[in-house]
Amino acid sequence: MHGLRAEADVYVDTGDIIRAGNLGIPLRPEAAWEHLAALDCTASCLGNRETHVFEAAFRAKTAGVRHPLLCGNMFTRSGDLVLPASRIVQFGGQKVGFFSVMVPMVTEKMRTQAASAYLWSPPIAEAQRIAAKLRPQVDVLAALTHIGYRQDQLLAETCPEIDIIFGGHSHTVLESPVLVNQTWIAQGGSHGRFAGVYRWEDGALTGGLVPLPAK
Repeated sequence: MHGLRAEADVYVDTGDIIRAGNLGIPLRPEAAWEHLAALDCTASCLGNRETHVFEAAFRAKTAGVRHPLLCGNMFTRSGDLVLPASRIVQFGGQKVGFFSVMVPMVTEKMRTQAASAYLWSPPIAEAQRIAAKLRPQVDVLAALTHIGYRQDQLLAETCPEIDIIFGGHSHTVLESPVLVNQTWIAQGGSHGRFAGVYRWEDGALTGGLVPLPAK
């Protein structure tokens, strides 16, 4: 993996990288955060494994994070974003924007919302708002999503501002990127079986999945 990283301008992750499950609470920092730091992760998306309805548990799950961890549709009960929604990086003379949304764990319409420290807004609608704001500021706009492949397709159909969607949650294996309308979608399965190695040039995302050694 480190060899692949050395050849890449950016490296992103799309969630569910830690060992603790949805309701699990780790007793020590998750090893995955050190792994992403060592790989100089450009940005990553929260997955359902990385979230929790209790603030102390969420802090335990994300203890040790040293890279930009993004989520644009997770809010405190007072309406503040818990994490940054996006970041912009520059390389090769281009500004590249990354933003993230995830599957909603608790919404204001659920009975369980009364016991949750956080609320999630609908990811597609939130992504559309974020993309409209970011698009004028960047040359390339990429969404890091943890909403599943079907929702990624819907996002691509309804949000032409996005150039690339790097998705997760459904464990879909896309050997090569799929073009939906004007947006490319890439997904790399689950459990660290693959790394996606892609090249962006003249509006096209080429490349595909590289199998990783079993641990």
